[in-house]
Amino acid sequence: MYALIAMALALTLLVVLLRLKVKLGRSMLLSSIALAVLLGVSPSEFLHAVVYEWHNKPLNQTTGYLFVTLTVLVISVNVLGGAMKETGVSQRLVPALQGLFRSRRFALAVIPMMMGMLPTPGGIMLSAPMVRDLGDRIGVKRDRLAAINFFFRHQWESVWPLFPAVPLIQSMFGISAFVLISHNIVIMLSGILGGVIFLLLSGIPPRDRKKQFHGRFADNIRNFIHAFWPIVMVAALYASFNLPPAVTILLAILIFLILHKVPLNRWATLFKSGAEPDFALLILGALLFKLNLEAGQAIPSVVEFFTEMNVPPNFLIFFLPLLVGFLTGVTMPTVAITFPFLMPFIGTGQETKVELETLAFSGLICGLFLTPVHLCMTLSASYFEAPLMRIVLKILGPVIFVAAAGVLAALLL
Repeated sequence: MYALIAMALALTLLVVLLRLKVKLGRSMLLSSIALAVLLGVSPSEFLHAVVYEWHNKPLNQTTGYLFVTLTVLVISVNVLGGAMKETGVSQRLVPALQGLFRSRRFALAVIPMMMGMLPTPGGIMLSAPMVRDLGDRIGVKRDRLAAINFFFRHQWESVWPLFPAVPLIQSMFGISAFVLISHNIVIMLSGILGGVIFLLLSGIPPRDRKKQFHGRFADNIRNFIHAFWPIVMVAALYASFNLPPAVTILLAILIFLILHKVPLNRWATLFKSGAEPDFALLILGALLFKLNLEAGQAIPSVVEFFTEMNVPPNFLIFFLPLLVGFLTGVTMPTVAITFPFLMPFIGTGQETKVELETLAFSGLICGLFLTPVHLCMTLSASYFEAPLMRIVLKILGPVIFVAAAGVLAALLL
């Protein structure tokens, strides 16, 4: 019971710090330190936990390896976004998408989905101007545009390797990229279906023939390929050969810079601009939180408590990530905080019940979509000048589809 209270206090501190506008990385690191103090984890116990995982876990599951690779991944995604902006590729993408996808509904959804494949922090603002411009031309209300931009942008979180939570989960459970993606894709597909039904099939005015988007098909295809081949390459190498996304995205960046003839003296500036220290602190804090749970023997203690309370395991697997995701508004720390608790129920390696991981991740996604703490939610409300609760209410229907997909996956897969 005490371990659960300690975790709740550490999470409360995290939420309070975020409310006080302390940067996310610093907040996560301070919360992990507070957890160590609350659990009574001494420096020697912490060091023992580090040494133990170094000797008893595969390299790709150790804290040091995960910190380096996930930090490189997050920073590299930011660098790639900056390179696309500098070369003009991202600016040419919007008219290309509008020219390729004649359906107004499809264009409204596909713009944030495509931009969401490059998950830069606060990156919802990459697609927001495009969606607002297109939606205003069509005559869609701003609160619906905000919901469309926010919801469809985040459909990749359960399967896309550029989101650090995906390789982190893969390493935690010791399963292949293909197995993880093939199970979690039901979350994405159900979210898209729910989004289409609740956000796109209504609230779109009749077509105005005078407001059509034109452009040469060949030019649109070329601009589209220029923007997305690096992202597709990273995902293909990850899914096909299980290569770390941190390695493949660096390769993609180098090829991109060479093909677009970016001067060498600009390379250092691009990489420096993407190296935001708070990214590294966020990853470090999340991994230390997870390690402190292990060092303080909190995981078996909490599992034993819930078992004694006769809490149904499947309810716990779904609800705990939902609760922490709602409180924190961020994906990777929620995974690092909650999934260690769930591992005894889900299993690891060949014993992993991946359908239960899908249930857990669906709960996490539901929490993230509904919380006002989520930075993208607040940015959307501000940019589209729409009441926050109207956005949440419009997303509620699609979120029910995501929850149902997680439950059905646990029952049927």
